[in-house]
Amino acid sequence: MTNKHPHKGKLIVFSAPSGSGKTTIVRHLLKQDHLNLEFSISATSREKRGNEVHGKDYYFLSASEFKTKIKNEEFLEWEEVYRDNFYGTLKTEVERIWAKGKHVIFDIDVSGGLRIKRKFPEETLAVFVKPPSIDELKIRLKKRQTESADKINMRIAKASAELATAPLFDVIIENDNLEKALQEAETLVDNFLHIKTL
Repeated sequence: MTNKHPHKGKLIVFSAPSGSGKTTIVRHLLKQDHLNLEFSISATSREKRGNEVHGKDYYFLSASEFKTKIKNEEFLEWEEVYRDNFYGTLKTEVERIWAKGKHVIFDIDVSGGLRIKRKFPEETLAVFVKPPSIDELKIRLKKRQTESADKINMRIAKASAELATAPLFDVIIENDNLEKALQEAETLVDNFLHIKTL
């Protein structure tokens, strides 16, 4: 088994602060058959929430399984978000999607997105979804009503730091009007996938 992929697909990365609407955009793109995308399922060591399904929402691993896979270099990118709370992208996941002749789409945090871009500079389109403002982000996160005020403030602080990395991405989409953002994302991805590489 060589490392050369005869029909290596492209990688489409969507990164953004929590609450900026990237998941909605990614779901929309997955529904567009002509784009031929498949979602990259991340691995995580956190506990399942609600009715999450292993192999559909995430690959749920124990912290020790995760660490073993890190040691064995089985991840394209990974990070420890909090102590023993890992997230990452398994190499096998990208290979699985490429083997089907599809392109990979990621809904991933900012640092993970940038790591993928660094690893595959030519094959990756890295898109940063920007919320209209931090205030708007606060409103959106509060509306979710899933997290404590402390947790929201932590996310807001993280969002400010993440917004500073926006210029490192290939494209920034400002999501102040969802319809417009969806259309913009679709056109971007479509154009990127149909660039003829020599």
